[in-house]
Amino acid sequence: MPAPRFDVTRPSAARVYNCLLGEWKDTFAADRLAAAKITEAIPDAPLAARQNRAFLGRAVRYLVGEAGIRQIIDLGSGMPNPGSVHEVAREVAPGTRVAYVDFDPVVIAHGNALLAGRDVIMVQADIRSPRAVLEDPAVTGLIDFARPAAVLMTAVLHFIGDHERPLWVADQYKRRLAPGSYIALSHATDEEVPPGKSKAAQRAYDDATARVYPRSEAAIREFFEGTELVLPGLVDAASWRNPRYAPGKTRRLLYGGVAKITGGNR
Repeated sequence: MPAPRFDVTRPSAARVYNCLLGEWKDTFAADRLAAAKITEAIPDAPLAARQNRAFLGRAVRYLVGEAGIRQIIDLGSGMPNPGSVHEVAREVAPGTRVAYVDFDPVVIAHGNALLAGRDVIMVQADIRSPRAVLEDPAVTGLIDFARPAAVLMTAVLHFIGDHERPLWVADQYKRRLAPGSYIALSHATDEEVPPGKSKAAQRAYDDATARVYPRSEAAIREFFEGTELVLPGLVDAASWRNPRYAPGKTRRLLYGGVAKITGGNR
């Protein structure tokens, strides 16, 4: 699949996410307008973006600090920001290998400029084509698939529509991992959002590089088939292993969970 053409008039899912995070650098008017439309429909959307970022950090700390993972593939990594995966991982275990994967040419350009260094790579590939990712020479040169690894799919699978076989996509990555590996996953839901507001937020992505497809808890749980969820299971991403979480203050917009590959997937 050819790489997308750089077009500043078209919102980028990665840059819209940065806008929601409050990271305006390297975004364009179309990205900011889309983020504004999303926030108008769902005022909690910027908070959910920050909660997802915090979930990612906690998940990486668990994977590296408690599960002993030393190699990570971050699918749909988005724009490099402070507290990126390799920075969090290396606070716990210096030398952890990280392969970032994204399809956005702006993400790739900034990633290559900012992330250059030993044991960290940025690969341009479409995560909907698992073989292209898993067989990329840069990935296979960094990640030893005979040893446990972690694949991060945070806030990315909701950009893959049912017609694009998202369960199959996720399964291909799980199957490639050695027993003792992990996946970490977060996914948008609109279970607590009025239908009209959800549709309005989704329309903000109509002209973007990827559309958004929120799913129910039951549908998101299917992505973990064949794995063993670690405690506390699939929960509000804001609450996952978060001792400061206060339930009931905001609506749930993201589910999150981490699971272990126990064998038999390859």
